[in-house]
Amino acid sequence: MATKIVTETQIDPATRVKNLTEAEINKLSSLITKDFKVEGDLRREIQANIRRLMDIGSYRGLRHRRNLPCRGQRTKTNARTRRGRRKTVGSARAEKPATAAAPSK
Repeated sequence: MATKIVTETQIDPATRVKNLTEAEINKLSSLITKDFKVEGDLRREIQANIRRLMDIGSYRGLRHRRNLPCRGQRTKTNARTRRGRRKTVGSARAEKPATAAAPSK
């Protein structure tokens, strides 16, 4: 993409960013905003794509809904980033049952 942008704006590819003139910077920014989706628009499009997957009930959409990896990674071990902190299941030690109150006379 970078080489395509540089050729369209007719800027020398060997020029460093710190050495660009104001006119060249304006050319670059106008071309990028005109031809490419950046920042907010791109984020909105990606979120819309994920929402669409969830709405149609595809496998990837279900994985997104359950906050699990969508691209085939294993989840028995690993996947901590996506699944969050470990939650221990079962009891480490059984709680003592409440003692029955002695009948008073």
